[in-house]
Amino acid sequence: MVDASSRIVFFGGAGVSTESGIPDFRSAEGLYTAGGPIPPEVILSRSFFESHPSEFFDFHRRSVLHPDAQPNAAHRKLAELERAGRLYAVVTQNIDGLHQAAGSVNVIELHGSAHRNHCRDCGRQYSLATVYDAAGIPRCDCGGVIAPAVVLYGDPLDHHVISAAVEAIAAADMLIIGGTSLVVYPAAGLVDYFDGDRLVVINKDASAGSGRLGGRALIINQAIGGVLGRIEAKPVAVD
Repeated sequence: MVDASSRIVFFGGAGVSTESGIPDFRSAEGLYTAGGPIPPEVILSRSFFESHPSEFFDFHRRSVLHPDAQPNAAHRKLAELERAGRLYAVVTQNIDGLHQAAGSVNVIELHGSAHRNHCRDCGRQYSLATVYDAAGIPRCDCGGVIAPAVVLYGDPLDHHVISAAVEAIAAADMLIIGGTSLVVYPAAGLVDYFDGDRLVVINKDASAGSGRLGGRALIINQAIGGVLGRIEAKPVAVD
């Protein structure tokens, strides 16, 4: 299927980065099953960020940011497929920047990036390291709060980003879905824009939302790095 395609789009979620040591959300070992007095879905909301910024950043640094994480076999193979002219875009729900670290260029980040942070007062840009190394609430030299450019619960998705994802998926000749439960909307609904016949779902566990694909997908319940790592990225022949 890969060899027959030259405009592959990869749609990925948190499971893509678990092999890099970053926990996902809904698996048995995921962030949302860890327990605690306040559910992670509440902490990672816009309202909680506004009302309890100190507690938000404590959790953000402890559980969300992973500055030492490195790309795994899945990230590297996707970048290789892009260089070979087979993969057109990566559409990701992740904020870890590992696709870019592996060499992918056309990455559409539905939920923003932890590597982009800005002062809410003056707009100055800051790195992930600035937020991670800060004590308490990270603040700009001007005194403003430094906020991550990520989508929190209660935030709308950027319509320009959504449009780019829809355009890429609708024009794809193959869609590979990996490391996502396909239950988080509106992101999960984007796969419905794919109308081709080369559709693959790779997930270590059965994806809760894969049943709605109508049986037209090749389902592979294995670790995504191991599956993609075995694919040969043959360059597209140039006439």
